[in-house]
Parts: sequence; structure tokens; C-alpha cells
Amino acid sequence: MTKEALDNWSGAATRSAEETREAGAAFIKHLVPGDVVALHGNLGSGKTTFVQGMVRGLGLEEQVSSPTFALIHEYGYPPRFFHIDCYRETSVERWMQIGLPDYFDREAISAIEWADHVAALLPKRTYQLTFIHGEGDHERVIKVKR
Repeated sequence: MTKEALDNWSGAATRSAEETREAGAAFIKHLVPGDVVALHGNLGSGKTTFVQGMVRGLGLEEQVSSPTFALIHEYGYPPRFFHIDCYRETSVERWMQIGLPDYFDREAISAIEWADHVAALLPKRTYQLTFIHGEGDHERVIKVKR
């Protein structure tokens, strides 16, 4: 998939956690440092699983978990990859104090779970991915909007 094709990617349907990871690994191969990915969806909808695939797609073997309590996990170099979770901290003011916009630099790719809490701080060119539970227990539908 080329960068242009990624801009037109309409999403994916996965039938297992492994397929969701594979979708994340494929997706990140077309991102460049400076790209930001906003992840939306209910609890258990596959956001963290997708990020696990993104980290794998960078060629890293690090264990990936949701940074719900840490707020931000950093992986790799180069490029750096920031996994940010806004579930517990919903205050835009607090995220400004933390320096969230500084994470959106040209040397890193950022993935943000519960990004709707910080929508006002996201760069204009942010990939918006929405995760929806499918019909089966492990089925997910991933929709993307640029």
C-alpha cells in the first residue's frame, strides 16, 4: 500500500486478535515520523491490540500494554513510537501541562487511545481510527478517516 493508498484506506475487518495485530503492523508500515493516529472505540474493542501490531510492524519485540495508568509509553528509536492513553486523564489543561503537543514531533509516530478527550490538541492531519465490535466475540471492524 502506498502513502496515497493509505490516505484512501477505508479500514479492515478482523476475526481474531492476531488479525487485528496484523492490521496494525500493516498500517504502520505506511506511516512516517510526525504522523498521529487517534484510536476510538469502546473498552475491549481492539485499540491496544492494534497498537501491539503497530509496534511489531516497526520490527520491535517489546511487550506492549495499555498505558492507562502511566499515560504514555515510548518504544523504539528511530523512529520513536508513543502510545498514549487518555482514558483516565480527560482534562485538556492537564494534557497541556504534560506537554502532549510536544509528542507530535517529526521524529515520532504517536497512537492515542481515547483521543476524543484531547481532540482539540490533535494535529489537523491525524488518522482517526474507530474500532467496533463485530458479530463474533473476536471480530472487529476498523474504520479510518483522515
